[in-house]
Amino acid sequence: MERHNSAIQASALQTSAFQTSKLQTSKNRQRATLSIRAGLAALLLWAGGTIPLVASANPAAAPLETAQSSISNNIIYVNPQLGNNDFASGNSEGDAYRTITHALKQAKFGSVIQLAPGTYNEENGEVFPLEIKPGVTLRGDAATKGQGILIEGSGVHTSPSFARQNVTLTAESGSVIEGLTVTNRASRGTGLWIEYGSPTVSNNTFSDSLRDGIFVTGKASPIIENNLFVNNSANGISVARAAKGEIRGNQFRETGFGIAIGDVASPTVIENGIYENNDGIVISNAAKPVLRGNSIENNNRNGVVIIADGNPDLGTASDPGNNRIRNNAGKDLFNATASQTITAIGNDIDADKIAGRVNFVQSDVQVALSDVGGHWAEAYITALTSKGIIAGFPDGTYRPNQPVTRAQFAAIVNNAFAPKSQRTATSFADVSTGFWAYKAIQSAYRGRFLAGYPGRVFRPNQQIPKVQAIVALSSGLDLRSDNTSVLSRYEDASQIPGYAETAIAGATQSEMVVNYPNLDRFDPNRPATRAEVAAFVYQALVNSGQAEAIPSPYIVATP
Repeated sequence: MERHNSAIQASALQTSAFQTSKLQTSKNRQRATLSIRAGLAALLLWAGGTIPLVASANPAAAPLETAQSSISNNIIYVNPQLGNNDFASGNSEGDAYRTITHALKQAKFGSVIQLAPGTYNEENGEVFPLEIKPGVTLRGDAATKGQGILIEGSGVHTSPSFARQNVTLTAESGSVIEGLTVTNRASRGTGLWIEYGSPTVSNNTFSDSLRDGIFVTGKASPIIENNLFVNNSANGISVARAAKGEIRGNQFRETGFGIAIGDVASPTVIENGIYENNDGIVISNAAKPVLRGNSIENNNRNGVVIIADGNPDLGTASDPGNNRIRNNAGKDLFNATASQTITAIGNDIDADKIAGRVNFVQSDVQVALSDVGGHWAEAYITALTSKGIIAGFPDGTYRPNQPVTRAQFAAIVNNAFAPKSQRTATSFADVSTGFWAYKAIQSAYRGRFLAGYPGRVFRPNQQIPKVQAIVALSSGLDLRSDNTSVLSRYEDASQIPGYAETAIAGATQSEMVVNYPNLDRFDPNRPATRAEVAAFVYQALVNSGQAEAIPSPYIVATP
């Protein structure tokens, strides 16, 4: 494995970039640590100065405003296109208010503000930040995580612990925010600011904010669950000061740091999926988060980074961490503290990608996937999971019927075969060096498992057809055969492309093709499922002598 690591840059936080360095000397490690620290320090800056280190005492919660009209029930309807603040009562979808701002003035403890699809912004009459008072629910469509219900805007919020901030929403204790999409495109903009009590934030999308999706500070202890954080410039979630709470079941993608935890914060971070960010989780100052059951993979630099006096709980002998931290471009676990020894027991981490003082005890407990019992590919999926070649999702599922992208397939090939280079690397116009699967794609290309399309494109996010998956394995393992007569056993052989015939023939003769439910139907152009890819890859391992055969009635055999 490579022993190099990019210095953690602060570019995601719009601060100066730092040079890449090898993590081989204490001097270089110090530089890398300073680089991360500089990035986190940028979070503690506001327009005009540095935030004081000690938070002010929390002021008493402001009393709820007296309702301006009588709401006969606890549901207040808002429609940004058809609503009317002047004449409507807010009592029904057909008699809705126009703005959330107006609805909040009518809301009382226990009120639910129900939003219709549309965009809620300043042009529509909203005044930001929108303050969700204690006991009030702001609700869109939880089933779609707020798709089509966009709250976009920014206003100045004065935080006792971080002074002036550009914020879209604030949530107080006992409030609920669910089923919305929240975006703040203002400079250093934050989607949701939480400083008091225990609000619940669930099934939302926080996207495209120029700093954080959510910022938690003070002594707040929110429940943040089942949200999607994508394409936020700095962090998906920042947790600071003495905040606690639970961050559970969320997805973090294409963001600076997935989660940044600092000061003396100690949230519980459990069963989240953290993929394709610059870094997965960064822990600084004297923060002590508890990490359990997270999947932290395919991030562009590192999986988990610890600096200063950070001391996360990554598992003990009596309470294993059960985190999967693998396939990150730099280190999977990088302890950049000066003298702290981090204990990490019962996790799935590549020991070769751990840096710094870590008391590491590998997990030997196989996690049962909840949705593969009795599945036709169960044995293949279980076997590859135990080898660390494939993995399930943070919720304990494998989702065997979902398709696989070309980038994901390249990563699986890399895990299974560690291809030896057979040709020089190439550059693909649509795969940047910072793309999470860049190295896996290059490895699969050099090993002749995969190739690109005309115009030097790879199409990494395209669902891989079944024929391409088999051709890739047959080509990489040099199994092509000129005996294409064996293809006659497939009733749809005429649909197999000419370029693939020798590869499919070789794979068929090598018993690498697994067809469910019909042995005689190949379905070459249908997207390969996660179950099928597991079966193909396992059979390829059997063929190359790297795995024991698993009997299956769906393996295609030649006469």
